[in-house]
Amino acid sequence: MLLTLAQWLQADASYLRVFNYLTFRAVMASLTALVIGLSFGPMVIRKLAEMKVGQAVRTDGPQTHLVKSGTPTMGGVLILIGITVATLLWADLSNRFIWIVLLVTLGFGIIGWIDDYRKVVYKDPRGMSSREKYFWQSIIGLFAAIYLAFSVSETSNLKVFELFISWVRNGFPLDLPPKADFIVPFFKTMSYPLGVFGFIALTYFVIVGSSNAVNLTDGLDGLVIMPVVLVGAALGVFAYVMGNVVYSKYLLFPHIPGAGELLVFCSAMSGAGLAFLWFNTHPAQVFMGDVGALALGGALGTVAVIVRQEVVLFVMGGVFVAETISVMLQVTWFKYTKKRFGEGRRIFKMAPLHHHFELSGWKETQVVVRFWIITLMLVLIGLSTLKLR
Repeated sequence: MLLTLAQWLQADASYLRVFNYLTFRAVMASLTALVIGLSFGPMVIRKLAEMKVGQAVRTDGPQTHLVKSGTPTMGGVLILIGITVATLLWADLSNRFIWIVLLVTLGFGIIGWIDDYRKVVYKDPRGMSSREKYFWQSIIGLFAAIYLAFSVSETSNLKVFELFISWVRNGFPLDLPPKADFIVPFFKTMSYPLGVFGFIALTYFVIVGSSNAVNLTDGLDGLVIMPVVLVGAALGVFAYVMGNVVYSKYLLFPHIPGAGELLVFCSAMSGAGLAFLWFNTHPAQVFMGDVGALALGGALGTVAVIVRQEVVLFVMGGVFVAETISVMLQVTWFKYTKKRFGEGRRIFKMAPLHHHFELSGWKETQVVVRFWIITLMLVLIGLSTLKLR
């Protein structure tokens, strides 16, 4: 929005040409989201408290969490407001990738809002049924996957739609341009063509999987938001490289026109996340809720697909992956042993993984900070793939 206004006025005010610089707009988007979050945070928290949208705490979890019962949840709306306003102000709104990432983020946020609302109204920590939640996630994930399959080489929504229609009329040909190949990090030329259906399947898995992985990680004060900030900022660097002809060629990455604009979105996400952390740090004044966790996870997955860094997201989001695997292992082993021995057994003291460490004697702040440190290390490893190829 501001970019369009500045371009219109810069003939008479040359200093407005600074708005043409992507890095400037990215910094301003981050600061805007940060200021919005810090300014409106207390008001949002008061409003949530007045609405009595207090968190329902699991009685079978760590007993230290019982004191958190009644703490306002659904605070993820504060993050979404910051991201949306900052992105709309500072991004190039003609960019196709900005709109699809916003659509996924807000779409998953709506699903999370409904889930949180049911938890608050019915005082049930389970909220929306897993089947219903997964259904709506799948709808959004599949739409985004299909759109992205045809937007890699096109620069406008109209052309993307025309390419999709042509694909259907021509009998669903399987080829996609090389820039849509599956990239293996740490290797210069190792990439694999996926075809349309392979690309759609991978994209769907990454977006929906990331959304649920981040949601499973959200269980302690400040635990999930800092890894989201770190991973999001790193993906912004990849977006900047992939969208720049010179840098992408030098670093042997495929050039994806328009991808660089996602740096603005990632910067806004980082700024909004840091603002939320101000209120979410232990002891938390507000919880993110599914409205924030599902949305942020979906956003990370969508950006990673656009910049063709699905594997790198898997590495940098190692904490999210470990939390998800711990739940899968716990549930699978419990069901197997119950069927085999008549009594369910557990691998971990409690899943997700952060609860296991809590019950093992770690303080909540120890778990959180140590998971932050692990994420920082993994993000640095992910960033190293820019050059170590």
